[in-house]
Amino acid sequence: MSEEEPQTAEEDELQYFVRIGQTDLDGTKSVERSLSEMNGIGRRTARIIADKAGVDRTATFGALEQETIDTVVELVENYAEEVPDWLTNRQKDFYTGETSHETGNDLQLTRQHDVNRMKMIDSYKGVRHKRGQKVRGQRTKSTGRTEGTIGVNVEEIREEAEEGGDDE
Repeated sequence: MSEEEPQTAEEDELQYFVRIGQTDLDGTKSVERSLSEMNGIGRRTARIIADKAGVDRTATFGALEQETIDTVVELVENYAEEVPDWLTNRQKDFYTGETSHETGNDLQLTRQHDVNRMKMIDSYKGVRHKRGQKVRGQRTKSTGRTEGTIGVNVEEIREEAEEGGDDE
C-alpha cells in the first residue's frame, strides 16, 4: 500500500535551472550559494546582489517569482554600474581603460588574454607562465616540482633487502 504525498505549490513551480548569461545555476539551492557557483561571483558579491534585489539570500533560488529572478539576472549583468570601482574584478582595463566586472566564460577569456599578453612582452610574470613555474612569489624550493619523486623509495629498499636475504 503506497500513498503518494501531495506536492505543494512550491514544488510545482520550482525552476531547477536558472540561466544567467551562458551559465546554468542550480535552482534548488539558496540564492547566495547558487550565485557564488558562477565564475566571477563570490560569496560577498552574491550577498550584495541579493541585498540590492531585495531578496532573502537564504531563499531557494528556483522558487522565486520570475520577476524577482529577472531582477537578480539584471543585477548580475549590470553589477559594475551598481557598485564602487574597487568592488569589481576588472579595474582600468589595459586596452579600454574602463572598469567592468567579468563573469562566466568572459572572465576565463579575459584572464587568458592577459596571460598571453604577459608572455608576449616577456614580463617577469609572463616568463614564469611560459616556464610553468609559480607566478605569485610562492616557495619553489620544496614545492611545485613536476619532474617526479625525489628521495628514496621505501618499497625498493625493502625489495632489495628481501632479495639480498634470499641469496645468503
